[in-house]
Amino acid sequence: MTGWLIAFFGLFLLSLAYASYKSFQKNRTSDDFMLAGSNIGSILGFLTFSAALFSAFTFMGMPDFFRTHGVGAWIFLGLSDALMVFFIVWFGYKLRSRANEVGYQGVAGFVQKCYQNKYAGILLFVSSFLFLIPYVAIQIRGISIFLEAAFPGLLPFWAWASMLVGIMLIYSEIGGLKAIMYSDAIQGVILLVVIWIIGATCLSLAGGLETATQKIMETNPDLTILPGPKGLFTTPFLIASSIAIVMIPVTQPQFTTRLVVMKSLKSVHRMAYAVGLFAILVILPTAFIGLYGAIKYPDASTSDFLSGALMYDQAVPVAALAVVGLFAACLSTTNAQIFALGTELRSLLKGDDKRTMRITKVSIFLFSIIVLVFSTYMSDQLVLLARVSFAGTSMVAPVVLGAVVFKNPPKSLMILSSFALAYFILSLLSWVPNQIGGYPLDFVLYGIMIIATATIFITHSKKSQ
Repeated sequence: MTGWLIAFFGLFLLSLAYASYKSFQKNRTSDDFMLAGSNIGSILGFLTFSAALFSAFTFMGMPDFFRTHGVGAWIFLGLSDALMVFFIVWFGYKLRSRANEVGYQGVAGFVQKCYQNKYAGILLFVSSFLFLIPYVAIQIRGISIFLEAAFPGLLPFWAWASMLVGIMLIYSEIGGLKAIMYSDAIQGVILLVVIWIIGATCLSLAGGLETATQKIMETNPDLTILPGPKGLFTTPFLIASSIAIVMIPVTQPQFTTRLVVMKSLKSVHRMAYAVGLFAILVILPTAFIGLYGAIKYPDASTSDFLSGALMYDQAVPVAALAVVGLFAACLSTTNAQIFALGTELRSLLKGDDKRTMRITKVSIFLFSIIVLVFSTYMSDQLVLLARVSFAGTSMVAPVVLGAVVFKNPPKSLMILSSFALAYFILSLLSWVPNQIGGYPLDFVLYGIMIIATATIFITHSKKSQ
């Protein structure tokens, strides 16, 4: 095992070093560093978007989600991602049109220009900071608990997490967004290959799809129906989850920026279709792994299940490749999100280019330290924590949508989003109920926001005529 790990990690780190070298420019501007020159083709764009979207939480969280909650996990993520692809086609066009008019350095700075109001930019940055930090911590938490369980006694949890953050900082500081995109491309290919090898192996060990399904029907039939054995996949939960995921390109800046830096609208459309295909291909084998886990590891902890299914039950080369694949997935996603926070801060700064770059790089370092601390306090419910991140950032969707639809967007959208974001945060702190009338809070908030946003849009459109 050690020899395979050294070989695969060596190849991976060499590929990162080469990508960093290719991306480095001695006299680059802040736009070159933060926005990759805004000339990304459809293939690299598809791989970087997919890798940022499907990460360690997909590799580790989704198999455990299938094992614990059943087939509704496919509806939760697979169907929602398909809907997101169709939304990207429209949103990408509107976003790029407005970005060409007012300029783009980040979502926060973009909405600040559109609304001609500093509060709009601050609102976007605060929402990104509050919910991307925990999301990045989820990735680090996930890979660290896996490595700690897979190699007991070798390194403590904090050492694995620190090593990951250290590599991430060095790589992003040298290569910028272009290097991160190359890293994403490498990780996306590794993720797809490894997860299919492991998924096929787990399905074979379970006796094939038909036999495995029959075993599940005999031992835990609730896994094959909604709302699942723990009653999670109710209709309100699935609707609210779909809205949160569809809004990812709007309110998670690492994805919004990727739509802007594509070299053409045609590239955006090609990228969107490819992401939809990638979603199907990457989620399907996680269902096979979860099915296998429900049979062999029904009562095991998350770390025991993952270390068993992804490592100990696999051939040695596959197990070693799984470790490298998970490490790459975590590195790619954490890189993208921490860098996105730096981009958002930089979009709000004014002054000399060198000064803003210096502040941005320092902020990326500080964000990384905060993430490292946060990762020690996160729980092991990776998918549900990721969903909270998606839902939290989606509360500011009306502000971004207003910015891309109207030349002079109504400021009442800022009030609406501020209320929704504040109430959602209070619910996470248990200061207000997380259910209203028996329905999940985010489901109720989405209903209010959709009606209110539509009313504001219609009223503002009539006034503008």
